[in-house]
Amino acid sequence: MNSLPFNIDSIRAEFPILHQQVNGHRLAFLDNAASSQRPDAVIDAVSHYYRNDHANVHRGVHHLSHRATDAYEGAREKIRAFINARSIREIVFTSGTTESINLLANSLGQTMQAGDEVIVSRMEHHSNIVPWKLLAERMGIVIKVAPINEQGELVLDELAKLFSAKTKLLAIAHVSNALGTINPVADIVALAKQHDVPVLLDGAQAVPHSKVDVQAIDCDFYAFSSHKMCGPTGIGVLYARESLLENMPLFMGGGEMVISVSFEKTIYNDLPYRFEAGTPPIAQAIGLGAAVDYLEGIGMDNIAAYEHQLLELATTALSDIDGLRIIGTAAEKAAVISFVFDDIHPHDLGTVLDHQGVAIRTGHHCANPVMDFFGVPGTARASLAFYNDAEDIEQLVKALHVAVGMFR
Repeated sequence: MNSLPFNIDSIRAEFPILHQQVNGHRLAFLDNAASSQRPDAVIDAVSHYYRNDHANVHRGVHHLSHRATDAYEGAREKIRAFINARSIREIVFTSGTTESINLLANSLGQTMQAGDEVIVSRMEHHSNIVPWKLLAERMGIVIKVAPINEQGELVLDELAKLFSAKTKLLAIAHVSNALGTINPVADIVALAKQHDVPVLLDGAQAVPHSKVDVQAIDCDFYAFSSHKMCGPTGIGVLYARESLLENMPLFMGGGEMVISVSFEKTIYNDLPYRFEAGTPPIAQAIGLGAAVDYLEGIGMDNIAAYEHQLLELATTALSDIDGLRIIGTAAEKAAVISFVFDDIHPHDLGTVLDHQGVAIRTGHHCANPVMDFFGVPGTARASLAFYNDAEDIEQLVKALHVAVGMFR
């Protein structure tokens, strides 16, 4: 590999889960697109909160509540800076990308009527399809689907033809979880703005791997999850442009999202809290804040550069294996390689690899329309992170050759 932007051995030492054997082999964890691993810094931050600072946030007058509130809201500010939002008022905590998209669908859905249109693409994760399908079934909105080509790239000319006076939203992935395709989101947003259509970007697969600047992209909504970026499960973020968020109908009612309640009148809280009903995910937010600190300490540009080297190394190595076909060969790709191998079912392949200590994901990856387009029931998917190394790729290749010996 070319010169590395950081010491990979030092990075790996900070992830305790990597230092184990699976089925008698060194663990090669290549399922990062499903969920990443956590460094000691994140584990320690969550543990410290539970050991020292646990209390419910906001409104509490006692010392622990103040400490917990400071740490929780401090995490919100870290997220704001991490994606370059204008204000913490634009940062809504959710349970993950899925809830972020559902929040938006249920809120904006209250302003839509039968015949209104939402544009998605064929490469979307089910989380950016099903919420709109539910609106279509409940309210009669129309879902338009932008096509992809044989390389797994969005066909921009065809996307441009889908806009109409009834288009209310473009909802599209920044990076495909099934193919690794990186969409030209700034160009897509500019296209949508020619039609005065707001844009939601599903950033679950983008935020962990490259620098994201929502102001530079100029999107209106951006959704992502903590657990894919070295943070805890159970928390995610919906970035929403403040001018839009302050006029959006409320999604869920309860405590926290109100200032006062009577049977005659309810006064709702300020942004972003009016969209955060109930006791919030305090420990998870603190862990996410620690993950942001950790990633920024390495540098998102360094992470992107290193993962691109890993992608090139893995793509070359897998392309040399007879009978293996890579699904998704976009010119701009994140470190995700989906593939099929002769007539071996992906689940069988994944089982063989597991016996060799290699963890990959198999199946349709919550992207059935992608699989249908390529005419496969599913794929094997190796997804890389900045704590992977060349030895992980070598172990993957050796395990695939073991599979060749078993199935041929």
